[in-house]
Amino acid sequence: MSSKKYPILPLQEALNIVIAGKKAEGIRERTVTDYIKTWGYFTEWMLNNYENVQTIDQITTEMIRNYVNYLKYDAVRYTGHKFIDSSKQSIGLKETTINIRLRVYRSMFNHLEREELIEVNPMDKVRQLKQDIDLTNCLSDTDVKAILQQPNQRNYVGFRDFVAINLLLDSGLRISELVNLKAADIDFSTRFITLNGVHNKNRRPRIVPISAYVMKLILHLITENEKHFRVDRIFLSTYGEPLAANQLNKRLKYHAEQAGVEKKKVTAHVYRHTWAKNMILNGCDAFTLQKMGGWTDIRTMRRYIQMDISDMRSRHDEFSPINNLRKRKGGV
Repeated sequence: MSSKKYPILPLQEALNIVIAGKKAEGIRERTVTDYIKTWGYFTEWMLNNYENVQTIDQITTEMIRNYVNYLKYDAVRYTGHKFIDSSKQSIGLKETTINIRLRVYRSMFNHLEREELIEVNPMDKVRQLKQDIDLTNCLSDTDVKAILQQPNQRNYVGFRDFVAINLLLDSGLRISELVNLKAADIDFSTRFITLNGVHNKNRRPRIVPISAYVMKLILHLITENEKHFRVDRIFLSTYGEPLAANQLNKRLKYHAEQAGVEKKKVTAHVYRHTWAKNMILNGCDAFTLQKMGGWTDIRTMRRYIQMDISDMRSRHDEFSPINNLRKRKGGV
């Protein structure tokens, strides 16, 4: 048994230490907010179920597993939400949501362990939940064609939305990258967008090519902006304010509903999935796609390009060795 003495840290003090350390590492304010909120969910549950637990060293693996079971089988979705009636929601959070929380807790306890502030890391034996792969998280060509017909291009908001949808499908930009895009970020002679990393998820700069058609749409939108506003952002509200990510997602959802796209949660992230999948189907190699999309791990990218049954059927028919042999022999 170790003779080292570890400090007795109250739960809030442990959080403060982690946040201070993460800020020193350069994490974004949004991430800090997520850490605080996610830790708050856990400590509130702890106070209701383990009222004697006051310090970080008292938290055990069993407690965390019990919390996971609570989230999976007993937690009411959207509890405490300002605008959603939780009484009308289902029970049990999605595996994706639970895993996001577990990643936060793992990061926090790992930090405390590295700093030698805890002797035992209760997250060491806690695993992420297995998730079913969603094969419906892409838009079909029919969906896309219907959605593109919805924005009224005769007014500013409609045309702005039309440009945003085309850019998402052409470039695979993340929503934070798109809403923060400035005219100076685009080289219109080479048709490359330069993302300097400030608004990128992994903070790594990259360049993203766009088509001539989408470049013309963006130029038109910039021209419209310059007539009325003095803001250098490309995607703006009707009052010239920078468009927020949640505002754009609401517009994407609205156009999808108007187009009759049902049973799909249409967000900018779904457009990114759609872009990645179609790039592969149209012949783009995986490494080029990884570079354009900004994924550091190719395993992450693979989740974006899951193919449904119809895709597998068409790919098989096109590339089957037997089919190709039969074609060369003129059929048998």
